[in-house]
Amino acid sequence: MTKQTFLHDKHLKLGARMVDFAGWDMPVQYTSIIEEHRTVRENAGLFDVSHMGEIIVYGEDALPFLNKLVPQDISRLIDKKAVYCQLTNKNAGIIDDLIIYKLEEKKYLIIANASRIDEDLNWMVRNKRGFDVTIVNESHNYSLLAVQGPKACELIKTLGVEELPKFFFIKRAELFDINLWISRTGYTGEDGVEILVRNEFSEYLWDKLLEAGREFGIKPIGLGARDTLRLEASLHLYGNDLDENTTPIEAGLAWSVAKDKQEDYNGRHVIEEQLKNGIKKKLIGLKMLDRAIARHGYDVYFNNEKIGIITSGGISPIRGDNIALAYIKNLDNLTVGSTIQVMIRDKLHDAEIIKRPFVAKRNKESK
Repeated sequence: MTKQTFLHDKHLKLGARMVDFAGWDMPVQYTSIIEEHRTVRENAGLFDVSHMGEIIVYGEDALPFLNKLVPQDISRLIDKKAVYCQLTNKNAGIIDDLIIYKLEEKKYLIIANASRIDEDLNWMVRNKRGFDVTIVNESHNYSLLAVQGPKACELIKTLGVEELPKFFFIKRAELFDINLWISRTGYTGEDGVEILVRNEFSEYLWDKLLEAGREFGIKPIGLGARDTLRLEASLHLYGNDLDENTTPIEAGLAWSVAKDKQEDYNGRHVIEEQLKNGIKKKLIGLKMLDRAIARHGYDVYFNNEKIGIITSGGISPIRGDNIALAYIKNLDNLTVGSTIQVMIRDKLHDAEIIKRPFVAKRNKESK
């Protein structure tokens, strides 16, 4: 049986089309994906992302424990600061990609992907030996709502939160007399916030945000538009663009690996070797040169030789063309501007390698 968020009945009343996503019955769209996509790019959208996992790690050894698990240097975090990172295995393969918040000294909040909560917890427990640390899965006690778009922060400010957290920070706040957490994060490339609230307040908060946000053009947004938005922003999707056979360096995430970190971590030897000597495969962005759509799993060719595979692909409502992410062999002669081919229904279609992200990100505070 698929799981349901506390907002499940709200989605049904709004006429959402529901689908199974990572074992959860989730809204894929309320109206049309393109309409919802444009709402987030132009105004503000409200997402139910309560399927995501929340894990608390605390204790005397919380910091060294987390530093063993991820390539990022968690010791650099100040209170309420967040960092994007990857949970790596011993071969530097990505078990999950995470956001880690330092709530206070020796206490951290981890946001995990819905499909990977059990795997993450299992790996954390396996690595717990020798550390004085407690790991608590709070995923079923909290709902997570995201308000994203150019008018999102303006809306939240009108509700009494005059001082929003800075980009990639979290703070305690009150909305409609509900005590909750607000973080300046998101998965759309737009500015906005994510709101972590106890389940019993989630339905009330959902209704009040839609009501208060009416003048800002807010609408409920499904997972369909969430996917097209994140693809335009070149944000990775676990299971498509990231997996346990791919390292952060191969995934183009070298910027999220601390180069001068002193502490050892799982997979460090592989990451350092790749940073020094290069990689055999790389993640690229591409646009189709005709109307064909490159989908996940399609093969990529160059000079009639298979060189890779599409990991994510679809329509870009903002650009007006079809875009994709793909892993290909790390060949020196394939760079931005090169033409390659994608096999679609037994026919090769031309595509051009282009820079990522596909649209400019606007998710850093400008006010």
